[in-house]
This record gives sequence, C-alpha cells and structure tokens, in this order.
Amino acid sequence: MCSILMGDPRLVKLNVAVTSGYLIYDLLLLIRYWKLMGDAFFICHHLAALYAYSYVLSRGVLPYFANFRLISELSTPFVNQRWFFDAVCFPRSSRPVLCNGVAMTVVFFLVRIAVIPTYYARVFSTFGTEAFEKLGTGPQVAWIVSSLSLEVLNIIWMYKIFRGCYKALVRAKKIQDSNHLK
Repeated sequence: MCSILMGDPRLVKLNVAVTSGYLIYDLLLLIRYWKLMGDAFFICHHLAALYAYSYVLSRGVLPYFANFRLISELSTPFVNQRWFFDAVCFPRSSRPVLCNGVAMTVVFFLVRIAVIPTYYARVFSTFGTEAFEKLGTGPQVAWIVSSLSLEVLNIIWMYKIFRGCYKALVRAKKIQDSNHLK
C-alpha cells in the first residue's frame, strides 16, 4: 500500500511536471484571452490539478494517483480539436466535426467518468493505513479536495459534452434527411 502513496518515481514526476507546465501555460492563456477562451470551470480544473500535483512534485507523494489522474488527459486532444474546428468556423454538421465530437464524447466518458469507481475504490482502500497517516494533513486534503473538485467538473462537462453531441447528431440527421428529400 505504501508504494501507491509514497515514493519518488522519476517518470511520474516528469509526467506531472510536463502536465503542470501545460496547465500553467493554459491558465495564462485563459486569463490573457478571457473574452475569447475564458471559462471559470477551466480555471477551477487547472487550479485543483496544480494544487494536488504540487505535492507530487515537491514531496514525491501520491505517484500512483497522480498517474491515474493523468490518464484523463487522453481526452484533451479531442477537446482541443473541437475548439480548433470552432475557431476556423468549420460547419458543425461536417463529418470531421461530428466524428471528433463522437470520439470526444466516448473518450471523455471512458477516461474521466467510467474510471471513477476504480479510482475511489483505490482511494478508500488507503484510508486508515499507516501510509495514509504518514502523508499528513496537507497532502491528504490536497488529494481528496482536488479529486472531488475534478469529479464534479468532469461530471458537469460530461453532461454538456453528451448534450452537445446528441444535438449535433440530431441536427446532422435532419440535414441529411432534408437533403435526401430534395
């Protein structure tokens, strides 16, 4: 149990450091271009992740959970591609936009929502252990508060993504049906 709470694995720290750099850069972009890109949920996401990752980088604790959380970033390329399609005014009914939207919905669900039970089963299995007590209050609070915050954000985003994907597919179907009637 100690190995998933304590340790100083270099590869995990490298992953977390790269991700933290991206989050800081993205946070600065969000602030600088608030009118274009601003979203309070993104700010909350970035701050919660950076708060928890600071303990991984500074004290080498929670490497397993940090890496587990990094899996969720597999959905980021699809989210960024969606933003790119919007920025270049690609029609929302176009095949590339629809394919990316479906892929984003599926991947987001798989890496951010479907893993919640597994993640919290591992979290709860550490409670009351000697390794958990050795963490101390700071890392414990950072771990639990940031995890719960990220879960709330991911559930909100999943709802919005699913709703948007559904609307886009229904709209595309109506356009396709109207083109067949012509």
